[in-house]
Amino acid sequence: MAKKTTTKVIVYSTPSCPYCHMAKDYLKEHKIPFQDINVAEDAKAGQEMVKKSGQRGVPVIDIDGEIIIGFDQDAIAAALGIEE
Repeated sequence: MAKKTTTKVIVYSTPSCPYCHMAKDYLKEHKIPFQDINVAEDAKAGQEMVKKSGQRGVPVIDIDGEIIIGFDQDAIAAALGIEE
């Protein structure tokens, strides 16, 4: 399983979002460190997420500036260089 070594991953999520949990579980499964930002509690981060993605829905995943909306496993794997 090859993956990039210097990757910054931010997951904008809420505690009640099942797709957010799936995305974070996928990252953990592949040992990808990420910053989890709870936009339900951090309004400023929520505004940042909307500015980056144009979306209010979660999850929004920022991988080195590449924005992935929702839990799109194929897009996440491609952005991280994960071979499944």
